[in-house]
Amino acid sequence: MSLSEINLRERKFHNQLHSSGGEDRTQQNKFYKALYSLQVDFLDSLKTKTKSKDVLDYGCGIGNFAEKVKSFQPKKIVAVDISEEAIKKAKKRSESENSNIEYRVENCENLNLNSDTFDVVYGGGILHHLNLNKSLNELNRVLKKDGTIIFVEPLATNPLINLYRKFTPKARSIDEHPFKFSDLRLIKKIFKSVEIKYYGFFTLLFFKFYKDPENSKLFKFLNALDKVFLNSKYLKFLAWSVLIKAKKN
Repeated sequence: MSLSEINLRERKFHNQLHSSGGEDRTQQNKFYKALYSLQVDFLDSLKTKTKSKDVLDYGCGIGNFAEKVKSFQPKKIVAVDISEEAIKKAKKRSESENSNIEYRVENCENLNLNSDTFDVVYGGGILHHLNLNKSLNELNRVLKKDGTIIFVEPLATNPLINLYRKFTPKARSIDEHPFKFSDLRLIKKIFKSVEIKYYGFFTLLFFKFYKDPENSKLFKFLNALDKVFLNSKYLKFLAWSVLIKAKKN
């Protein structure tokens, strides 16, 4: 498996993260309830698109999404990650749950997989760890004709999250690069039928004032505000994350 210097640093970071002595991310994870609607929409999209399909989990980590997607009855799931530690945990979990997911250690920028293989490729927070041009072209290569990509990625433009990032540098790898609008334009250049939805400004700004977003009236109100405000081209930069859906050209 050929790896660049950045690939090697990413592998080392994520191996440490997923090892028994990995970083405690409790402090960081408390913010993610602000993206509850994004997580719901992501899984709903996967449920709609993956039944009876050949599916690739791109940057699978320990298999959290792959284990959910298998309940949507895909024909096949292949799940790849650069971290040996993550794949080791994913395989152990898969064996205990009698899963038929094929977990593989792979460089996502140069997959050891055949072209035109998958109907759907998805990932949660992986593309901003990669050389985007290389990874997008690799996605295009392994997708079947009219195949679909579904990705969740953070943006580099939300001022609140950028402040948090500034004060917590050890919580992420030094090479990761949250998306700029130029990255979204690159996706539109390589793929067709691109759909991008924006999430997480008001729900993040007031995250301390609600606990369970699924049952919170306040969260639902804030999420409705996000849908209105972040739909404006002048306010999209306030979003924390995006849901990207597109088809192979």
